Amino acid sequence: MISPPLSLYIHIPWCVRKCPYCDFNSHAVKQSVPEAAYVDALLHDLSIDSELIDDRQLSSIFIGGGTPSLFSSAAIERLLQGIAQRVAFAESIEITLEANPGAVEAGSFAGYRQAGVNRLSLGFQSLQASMLQALGRIHTPREAKDAFAQARKAGFDNINVDLMFGLPEQSLAMAEDDLAAAIALNSEHLSYYQLTLEPNTPFHHAPPAVPDEEQLWLMQQQGIEMLTSAGFRHYEVSAYSHPGSECRHNMNYWRFGDYLGIGAGAHAKLTLADGRVKRFWKQRHPEAYLAADSASVFIRGERQLADEDLVVEFMMNALRLFDGVELDLFEHHTGVDLQTIEGPLRQAVEQGLMQPIEQRLCPTPLGQRFLNDLISLFSS
Repeated sequence: MISPPLSLYIHIPWCVRKCPYCDFNSHAVKQSVPEAAYVDALLHDLSIDSELIDDRQLSSIFIGGGTPSLFSSAAIERLLQGIAQRVAFAESIEITLEANPGAVEAGSFAGYRQAGVNRLSLGFQSLQASMLQALGRIHTPREAKDAFAQARKAGFDNINVDLMFGLPEQSLAMAEDDLAAAIALNSEHLSYYQLTLEPNTPFHHAPPAVPDEEQLWLMQQQGIEMLTSAGFRHYEVSAYSHPGSECRHNMNYWRFGDYLGIGAGAHAKLTLADGRVKRFWKQRHPEAYLAADSASVFIRGERQLADEDLVVEFMMNALRLFDGVELDLFEHHTGVDLQTIEGPLRQAVEQGLMQPIEQRLCPTPLGQRFLNDLISLFSS
């Protein structure tokens, strides 16, 4: 079994205000974010986790949330410097920071770039005032566009824009105009995904009027056509990029790579020296995380993956990629013999859900559309 590439996810759990559709581990700021204490805790957490990885290098870092742009560029710089002292960086490491237009000060982008961040992910969600209001967002379309311009001025040449469709009272024409405005910014990457009413959110308890299934399908197909015409490649379910600008951090997830997770509620998946694969996750509430001082306190739970878990989780990730993955990646990253899944693979091909198995495991367009049905073949 070959050790997969290694990434690092960092969770910053605070937001200015909790959005009604969000089910992420995020908490509205009451007074100010404890950035110094939290950076200390993150680095202490990583020091403990780094004992599990020997001399492996980080291929990517993703700072997500919450709203990481609530942290100052000085705090992000101290964080990245501290990480580099504990874990080696690959020469061409990708370092992404999520930022929201309503929670970033003028000049911060230049500071983040100087700190070592080389990729930004801007959470616009929409570029229409009525839609932003319906989503509970705190920024305006003008502020979103200004944030993009500031990021360019600061030297960022790798920017993702997050945009949603299927929003409350959104028509097909409104979705078209929204996406056209985002495309006009000419970002390197665009994440275009449907609003979902997740459990334990205000939108789930009091659902807004959202487009019906037929309208959602038309919006999705319209979006694919518009993005393809604009030169974006649809390489994953909701991910589009110009050639060479695929998100390397997410690609490592989808290719079943390893990742450490530090921060409140962060999850990790790690291949150990003996070939076992385990998942573990950290204290979810920020106060509990900040109070942790040892591995047993930082970690809230863990489990070792059995062969059947490895099969399903590998396929759940790899088959999201429209080009699939190399055939031998399955054995390399799971340690499970390929013969174990010969039956489900044959069924998937016979049902038209996967391409003929030669050198790649790759879904067909039908398999992409009915991905849950395809994955279910490997879970029985």
